[in-house]
Amino acid sequence: MENKQVKFFDRVKSNDYYIKWLKNPFTYVTAAVLLSLFQIVTLAVTKEPWGVSGVFAYWGAWAYEAVGGSVDKWYYFASTGAQNVLQNGIINHAGTWRNLGIIVGALSATLLASGFKIKKIKSKKQIVAASLGGLLMGYGARLAFGCNIGALYSGIASLSLSGWVFAIGMFFGAIVGSKLLVKFFM
Repeated sequence: MENKQVKFFDRVKSNDYYIKWLKNPFTYVTAAVLLSLFQIVTLAVTKEPWGVSGVFAYWGAWAYEAVGGSVDKWYYFASTGAQNVLQNGIINHAGTWRNLGIIVGALSATLLASGFKIKKIKSKKQIVAASLGGLLMGYGARLAFGCNIGALYSGIASLSLSGWVFAIGMFFGAIVGSKLLVKFFM
């Protein structure tokens, strides 16, 4: 039985379609076209632009309320729309399903491409830098009312000036971040 399984997986690994669609990365053009199509479908189905980081704010609010807290008076959640989202619950929120789909899809793609690796942590400095970087990115995404998907991609797609301003800020931020990465970690 085990020999049949090995032969099956050997055939799958050498299959041209597997290699093209699941093993090798997409070209930039293919990825851009797919992202654009997903953006159009998301906008058509949910009647709102694609966003990722705003959902995390709601997840935090739902978790906080689950342990007895209340976010009703917080400015970010004070609007009628935000209150409706919170009252409808985490399972009934389209953004929750999109984010879970991104997480499961990214894990699946990594596993299918045999790209999953557990890397050894090099130093405590790496943990501190990764944690600080993640917190700053999350905080910045909330200040900008969106991450690179919501503020940049959806902003530009909806012809908003804020999307282009975000692009300029992200460009210069990437330059600074790259220089810091090279200086402290390479």
